[in-house]
This record gives sequence, structure tokens and C-alpha cells, in this order.
Amino acid sequence: MLYRLVNTFLYFCIVISKNTIKLIHSLGTKKGREKTGLFVAEGPKVVGDLRTAGFHAEQVIEDPDDVRHASFLQHPQGVLGVFRIPEYAFTKVGGTDNLHGLVLALDGVQDPGNVGTIIRVADWFGIEDIVCSAQTADCWSPKVIQATMASIARVRVRYVGDLARFISNLPDDYPVYGTLLNGKNIYSSPLTEEGLIVMGNEGNGISNEVRPLIKSPLLIPNYPEGRSTADSLNVAIATAVTCAEFRRRVVVKG
Repeated sequence: MLYRLVNTFLYFCIVISKNTIKLIHSLGTKKGREKTGLFVAEGPKVVGDLRTAGFHAEQVIEDPDDVRHASFLQHPQGVLGVFRIPEYAFTKVGGTDNLHGLVLALDGVQDPGNVGTIIRVADWFGIEDIVCSAQTADCWSPKVIQATMASIARVRVRYVGDLARFISNLPDDYPVYGTLLNGKNIYSSPLTEEGLIVMGNEGNGISNEVRPLIKSPLLIPNYPEGRSTADSLNVAIATAVTCAEFRRRVVVKG
């Protein structure tokens, strides 16, 4: 009798464990995340910062064997958390009422590593809001979450669908910057303490729909001028350079 009870208990434990792992693996797809409203974070730093920031943890797994079976990483980091996607992610962003200071806009940035690094850059430079086009990689995917190194806990990322329409609806006097090859030298251009900075797709840059809406096109010049060099900067690096110059101006002005 006791033998049968133990085996029954172990059977249900295995079923629950398999179902949990199946759920976690489903969160590797956008469809799975949209269906459940959940995302996965891994590593003590990322999981810890999300919990500190008030993200709701549905489950935190710390057993090494369970983490190994559920992990999306080649080298699991010992802790895996399943979190609920925050409410602000589903809030429609209109105008500037719920945007503060400098805001980044991602226009079709498709590489998860780039999106995650940009979120990390925003966090470093005190930028609290990022708006994304529908073509931008999903910030709640495991690859992006990992690349943010926990900065997703402190930066609000929201998707506006049609980025061109979103920009068109901004007030006429609201600054809209964008990095373009025909832009003006960022180091000699006037910059403001608030406004929207648009960063474009890895291969095509800012889209044709958004390009005419850029009021202040900026160029990060190569050095020295006229030297044969790379065709362009990686979008995450370009974002870091751009944000650094905006913040430097604030410090110098202050």
C-alpha cells in the first residue's frame, strides 16, 4: 500500500514538472507569451532585480536539475523565474502624457541582442521609456530579457504598432531626432533635454514612413573625416553614442 502511494505521488510530481517545463518552453515563442501574459527571466541578478522592482513572479525555480531542464541558456545560471508581463506594457501610448524626458523609439530593430542592449543603454543613461514599432523584436523574449542584464526592470518598453502614426500625433513643438546618414553632426547640433530619439533597423535604418517625420536628423561622424571606414555603426552602439552626447550636454549646461 505504501509502495503504491509513493509511486502515485512520484507520478503526479513528474506530470506537474513536465507540465511546468512545457509551459516555460512555450514562453520562448511570442504566441506563448501573448496567450499566457508571462515571460521568463534567468539568473540571480535578473530575477532578483525584477522582484525588487515589483514584477509579479508566478514561479521561481532554484533546483539545479529543474533549472537545467527548463532553461533557454546553454549554461543555466541557477535561477529561473516566470513573471507576469506588467500592465504598462499593454497601455496604449498616446501623446507625451505618460512619457518623461528623453524617450527612445525603435523603428524595426529586429535583433534580440540589439534590443536588449539598447534597453540596457537606456537604463544606464536614465531613459525610462522606449516605444517600439510592431516590427521591433519582442522585448519579453528570453534572448532580449537576458541581454538587458536586468535593465528591463527599470525601463518601460511599450509597442505602439504604427510608429509613424504615433510620431505624427505628437505635439508640433515636440523634438523628434533620428540618426541618418544625411543628418547634421551630432557634436555641433543643438540638443534638448527631452524629446524622441528614433533608432532604425540594422540593415535599412529608419523606415521610409518615419524618415520624413524626423525634425532633427543627426549624424555620428567617423574620424578622421574622409578616412575609409566601416559603412555604419551597430544600432546598439549608435544608441549608446547618441545617448551619451545628449546626457553630456545636460551636464555641461548644468
